Amino acid sequence: MTPVFLLGPTASGKHQASVLLAKRLDAEIISVDSMKVYRGMDIGTAKPHGDEVALVRHHLIDICDPSETYSAGRFVADAAAARREIEARGKRALFVGGTSLYYKAYRYGLFEGPPADPVLRDELIAEGPAALHAELSRVDPTAAKRIHPNDLKRLVRAVEVFRKTGEPISSRQSQFDRPKGEARVVIIRRADLAARVESRVGLMIKSGLVDEVRKLLARPWSKEGRAAVGYREIVDHLEGRCSLEEARQAIVRDTLRFTRRQATWFKTFSDAVAIDGAVSPTDTVDRMLAIIQR
Repeated sequence: MTPVFLLGPTASGKHQASVLLAKRLDAEIISVDSMKVYRGMDIGTAKPHGDEVALVRHHLIDICDPSETYSAGRFVADAAAARREIEARGKRALFVGGTSLYYKAYRYGLFEGPPADPVLRDELIAEGPAALHAELSRVDPTAAKRIHPNDLKRLVRAVEVFRKTGEPISSRQSQFDRPKGEARVVIIRRADLAARVESRVGLMIKSGLVDEVRKLLARPWSKEGRAAVGYREIVDHLEGRCSLEEARQAIVRDTLRFTRRQATWFKTFSDAVAIDGAVSPTDTVDRMLAIIQR
């Protein structure tokens, strides 16, 4: 059965639309989100609430303790298992989220380079994104064009691969330039994203984001979770480096930067169809169904 992917930037309204779409398709939702996998990280990740989960079964949410490290490789394995389980029940898999790396790993294949070198990575992180992007531009201009100058995680990996192997990561990734397998892929876009992000962040703080972070700090918490947008800024507030209002403003700023990086990723997905989500959820689902049923 052909899977469906509904992608979109943070705060684009994709999850509300996905619940309606899942009901129309008799589908179950597989979350494509690197932070919704963590138990206890609820408000800051805008996890689906009880009513939504009751309407449609969700997968790959709350499957890890916050102390664990989750990866694209683990996502590929978990998503494949969830899809098999869903299809074995005669239903359709509807992948929903905004973690483009996970989507690409699942659809295009998982790049297996040299294992991570913690010592080298610490050195690269200390050099900073500007220096890493400059180095990458010299040794692998193809990768440098693909990776945003502020995307520290991907810059570190690209430079790490070159220093460990002497080969540019772009040449090793060339086999992953095309998606594997049939799928229907829809991307939601919103011209009003900035206003939606502003409203979303305010609602998260009113809903108890500060208390959520306080509880997470009281237990083992992975670097990945602690550094996530919406969490690191509240950590700064709780540790006395900024006021709550300054933290709120920082979350809005950092979220909008993140949505721009997401948009850059989405442009690389050749088989995706973009639609305007700034209509009613019902109209959005009708448009998606028209694309899916072509």
